Amino acid sequence: MKKFGTTMLAASAILLFLLGNSFAGPTDDPVIKWREKNQEKRIDQGVKSGELTPKEAGKLEREQARIKQTESRMKADGKLTNKERAKLRREQNRASNRIYNKKHNQKKAKVN
Repeated sequence: MKKFGTTMLAASAILLFLLGNSFAGPTDDPVIKWREKNQEKRIDQGVKSGELTPKEAGKLEREQARIKQTESRMKADGKLTNKERAKLRREQNRASNRIYNKKHNQKKAKVN
């Protein structure tokens, strides 16, 4: 009987562990991944069209790298909470706005 109790306890612990991980939510968010790729494309397109200088593109790319680094830290515990997803989306929104503003800023011509 003691052996049965120990086996049931171990099986219960494993089951709880597996259930807990399934409720934690997946670590990959397709919207976040899509936006990362889209923003990188926008930066590349801006450089090719001349809307972004290499210096501007470098700053924007470093910002994208920081967002990815933040995402990696958030995923380190094996889950990405709704609060963490919201923070990543806010960061991506800010980055998207910066890309837009840099691509559409007017390069002021020197007037002599």
